[in-house]
Amino acid sequence: MRHTAEGAARMPIGNSLSRDPSPNGDAEARERAAAAVSDVPNGCVVDIQRYAVHDGPGIRTVVFLKGCPLRCAWCHNPDAIDPRPEIAFVAARCIGCGACLDVCPRDAILLGDDRRIDRDRCDGCMLCVDECMPGALSQVGETYTVDRLLAQVLRDLPFYEESGGGVTLSGGEPLLQHRFAAAFLAAAKRAGLHAVIETCGHVRWAHMEAVLRDVDLVYFDLKLMNAAQHRQWTGVGNELILANARRVVAVHPHVVFRCPLVPGCSTSDDNVVALIDLLSELRQRSVHLLPYHNLGEGKLPRVDSRLQPLGLAPLPRDSTQRIADRFEAAGIQTVIGGSA
Repeated sequence: MRHTAEGAARMPIGNSLSRDPSPNGDAEARERAAAAVSDVPNGCVVDIQRYAVHDGPGIRTVVFLKGCPLRCAWCHNPDAIDPRPEIAFVAARCIGCGACLDVCPRDAILLGDDRRIDRDRCDGCMLCVDECMPGALSQVGETYTVDRLLAQVLRDLPFYEESGGGVTLSGGEPLLQHRFAAAFLAAAKRAGLHAVIETCGHVRWAHMEAVLRDVDLVYFDLKLMNAAQHRQWTGVGNELILANARRVVAVHPHVVFRCPLVPGCSTSDDNVVALIDLLSELRQRSVHLLPYHNLGEGKLPRVDSRLQPLGLAPLPRDSTQRIADRFEAAGIQTVIGGSA
């Protein structure tokens, strides 16, 4: 369970930033929207998770930056896809008082509708959130300066020092806010923190390269090796991802590739063989296998996501182990579930 971001200021969305109309999303449009955030010294943080143990060595604080160029069908954090702050609605908490309707200046409240927000009309003023006493409406995404975020992370410095932990930037895709990410990682390095970045790889190489000197460990996701299937399941091709995978291992000594195991998708024989072939080509001797779970599906209606629940059951443990055995047989050590 992720914690709510702390100690942050609100950032209006702005009416000029309407919702992405396409089912799979426009990756370039989301990158441009995120660039509007990263041009200023503030970042948009969707969550901060403390005492994490699966996102790098030791005890860590994981910072989830908002915005992602992918639309993975199995997305665990659909509230982190849009780079802008947005409003979440939990219907079960609504008491029907109408206070939100009274204060909305754009008539964007849909009483009696489980979506509750007309997101094409909403300008993100957050007045409805302020008026919602039961907490049915809440803001997703808060603005942070580098200094404020670093101060939050440093609160747990004794735990990092004792366990060999540190800070992990995740998302979404943290490099979609590349200027903020670079500034924060540089500040974290000056503070002596061990830093990890988790990336989907679908970013400009210059943006990735710029942060590597301040990153101790790169977690790099590999999903589907077939370009057409990658586009079908994530909304983008994998050409840039594979190019960046080859680049990053050439310049950074500590890269760990992570592969989600989504039944009927990334677990096919062809995909497993292709993943093993790529890791062997890159002379990688370890991989993290991340079994699918459906916990993100509960978040879809809260932000009126265009993604649809997959309705998949988790991969059986023995099936996961059989896939791991295939990597092991190729000389690639596996860690199931991610780890220290």
